[in-house]
Amino acid sequence: MPEASRRPRVRVGVVWAMAAAVVAAAVIGAWQPWQRPTPASDVAGGAGLQNAGTDASAPAALTIPSDATVLVFGDSWTYGSAASDPTLGYAYELGRRTGWTTVVDGVRGSGYLKPGIDGPSFGERIAALDPELDPDLIIVQGSINDRLLVAKSDYAGAVNAAWDALSATYPDASIVVLGPAPQVLPVEGGTALIDAELSRLAAERGWWYISPIDDTWIVASNYFDVIDTGVGRNHPSTAGHAYLAERLAQALAERMAV
Repeated sequence: MPEASRRPRVRVGVVWAMAAAVVAAAVIGAWQPWQRPTPASDVAGGAGLQNAGTDASAPAALTIPSDATVLVFGDSWTYGSAASDPTLGYAYELGRRTGWTTVVDGVRGSGYLKPGIDGPSFGERIAALDPELDPDLIIVQGSINDRLLVAKSDYAGAVNAAWDALSATYPDASIVVLGPAPQVLPVEGGTALIDAELSRLAAERGWWYISPIDDTWIVASNYFDVIDTGVGRNHPSTAGHAYLAERLAQALAERMAV
């Protein structure tokens, strides 16, 4: 074939290749597979907490009586580790700030997959809870203790089994999930993965999810005011626990019915 008759086809092929590249870039940019999954409650409406109870996709607004009994269930942060006295931990301080009766169940080192120092994993601990407690609200905190296991195990299965048991034991209680907070900065990859997965699973159930990571509770500017970095610690100090209680009380109030 003469050279002159081949050139137009080459130019057409280049144009088609460039057009395909532009389309592919637009699709990838819109999809952004590297981004954290967005909970359904954040996608719908786009107005966040102001839509509580009105947006069909958002969890129902919390109704918490002034004399509520609140079960705070979690790991060493709930236990009160690194406070000058464990009873100065955020879970106890939450009760003092709100007037609620807080029942604190924190086991150091425990998670949905990992047994703790002085107790088993979350699922086994939930199975042992007193069914007569009848709390108005349950706060399930953490846990960063699964951060080395989350990518290698059926994390979602363990979480769903624990939450199924919790809601079956206390069917009348409102349940709020308090995600992991960073013990070190930058946030570890396993901790970020746990945060994203718990957010997704809570959204599937229509439960409120509070993310200390997304809500920037602990950042470089306040890290040393909140976290005791002494040897073997990396837990909230006494002042840090008080700060966490304040942030948690505020987050719950924002999700309550007006």
